[in-house]
Amino acid sequence: MHKNYWLSAAIALAATGLSACGPEAAAPAQAATEDTPAQTSQHTAHSAQKPVIYQVMTRLFGNTNPTNKPWGTVAENGVGKFSDFTPEALAQIRNLGATTIWYTGALHHALVGDYTKYGISNDDPDVVKGRAGSPYAIKDYYSVDPDLADDPARRQQEFRALIERSHAAGLKVIMDIVPNHVARTYESAAKPEGVRDFGADDDTSVTYARDNNFYYVPGEDFKVPTAEGGYKPLGGEANPLVDGKFDERPAEWTGNGARAAQPAFDDWYETVKLNFGVRPDGSEDFPKLPADYAEKDYRAHAAFWADQDVPDTWKKFRDIAQYWLDYGVDGFRYDMAGMVPVEFWSYLNSSIKMRNPDAVLIAEIYTPERYRDYIRLGKMDYLYDKVGTYDAIRAVMEGKGSTDAIANVQANLQDIAPHLLHFMENHDEQRIASSEFAGSGAAGKPAMLVSATLAASPTLVYFGQELGERAEGDAGFGKASRTTIFDYWSVPSVRRWIDGGKYDGGQLSADEKQLRSFYRKLLNFSAKDQALRGQYADLHQYNREHSNGYDEQLFAFARWSGDEKLVVVANFADAPKQLTLKVPAALMQQWQLRDGSYPLGDQLDENVTAEMQVKNGKGEIALQLPAYASRIFRVGK
Repeated sequence: MHKNYWLSAAIALAATGLSACGPEAAAPAQAATEDTPAQTSQHTAHSAQKPVIYQVMTRLFGNTNPTNKPWGTVAENGVGKFSDFTPEALAQIRNLGATTIWYTGALHHALVGDYTKYGISNDDPDVVKGRAGSPYAIKDYYSVDPDLADDPARRQQEFRALIERSHAAGLKVIMDIVPNHVARTYESAAKPEGVRDFGADDDTSVTYARDNNFYYVPGEDFKVPTAEGGYKPLGGEANPLVDGKFDERPAEWTGNGARAAQPAFDDWYETVKLNFGVRPDGSEDFPKLPADYAEKDYRAHAAFWADQDVPDTWKKFRDIAQYWLDYGVDGFRYDMAGMVPVEFWSYLNSSIKMRNPDAVLIAEIYTPERYRDYIRLGKMDYLYDKVGTYDAIRAVMEGKGSTDAIANVQANLQDIAPHLLHFMENHDEQRIASSEFAGSGAAGKPAMLVSATLAASPTLVYFGQELGERAEGDAGFGKASRTTIFDYWSVPSVRRWIDGGKYDGGQLSADEKQLRSFYRKLLNFSAKDQALRGQYADLHQYNREHSNGYDEQLFAFARWSGDEKLVVVANFADAPKQLTLKVPAALMQQWQLRDGSYPLGDQLDENVTAEMQVKNGKGEIALQLPAYASRIFRVGK
């Protein structure tokens, strides 16, 4: 969510008071050697198809207005709509290989715009980041963003129609839930009868009470943070609400856990922190799960919580999740899930699974030592694999690290590998093709291939990634290298792909078309191939020790299931590599391959072939890899 996450990580860990109580990790996998069998992991699939998630920033996707004025208004820069996701657009996303679409920013969040005639109060620009607002400062959990509707009065119906169109295209739908915080201006205009807003029944005379939804600074009024770096709300545009003041009495703790009545400018000052029953000293004011529940299924977890008294905030989020499930949403991506106690996730996720066992539940979390708790106790389907696979791959791409680190990460994660969401872009990360990262979409091809084929876990692609979007330009609050999530803006490569509403890529350059074709082949193959849901063996360390042509810019591994056998090798260098990839005898024995010659066919390019020569029980593959080239070789008979 926020790039200043690490500023608040210590606060979050202290607030949750969690310790590792799930089962210990399995012993690290070892590289195959000549004398020992290749240690492998059986990857159990969660569905008949490996999930591929296509993330879209909903307000940006369909906007074809090229103005892109910094701090531009809706009238100046335009805004995408739910209706821009036409059947044709969704069919093309499905054709790319996506199985699921994540509509980022669909919920009603704080923004600078006048919708008072629809019963929506105005938001104060002093506590809104950007003009369009952060999609993670939720104002109304029972409504969607009025900006996204052709008729704001019918925004709920328009979103329901979008869900139906997405399902008709063969796509599951997920949306965000942001459990750690809400907008300072939270006020639900669309809540069902009997639902009480967050904070409506709080005792504001105390810092903490278990059933308060917020934490308070009794006796002190909120003060807008002192701006830094010449920042002015709305870029300095005059607005009657821009006065450096915001009425909040008493002040509430800020979303990242800052407890001062006047948060710092780099705090998440546009949000307030929600209380999940964690006292200010970090102790917990809710029932604890017995450790053996790490081995129990969601039904047992649901039964456990049925007899427990839990904090009010827990109940509110259970009702919110059930509301959207009933609406037709197929799952949720949980923002900053690691800042919320694991017991809450057990409570919420078991209730969701009781309603829909196939619901997709994804957690944004950056603390690897807690991964197993959030999977086994918290009942998450998938966790972000950012601090691990993403960071290791990125370091290689930037020339700051070796592929040795990728092998080490995978060795330590094999027992939970199917639960780790792989990505090379999302709304928080820099675009691969930006000058601040790799500089071109082509440079990301080996990274994406490795990321998508390492495990049975889902692959995430951020809209425009498949086109090599560079994210250039100062949007206002959102700066270059990351496509803005705060401003009214449009995405140049996506505009060219939309091609005046035809969604046929007619205006794309030859390089953009070629890159999208690569993504389409890779994602479709990775979603459907059985070997990628089977076993894994590291070939990297063996080749580092036994192959003179194999260096720290290359990465190789094997995947297989039954008779389906794959050898994957990637060249991260901007220069060609000539090498002989060696395959250890232990793997040849497992694959039951006798001495002889075995044809290899690249599964992404039918024109690329090779041979594996097996002699004295060991395999060798002579390869010439162009710059940034990657191969997925199927082993023939």
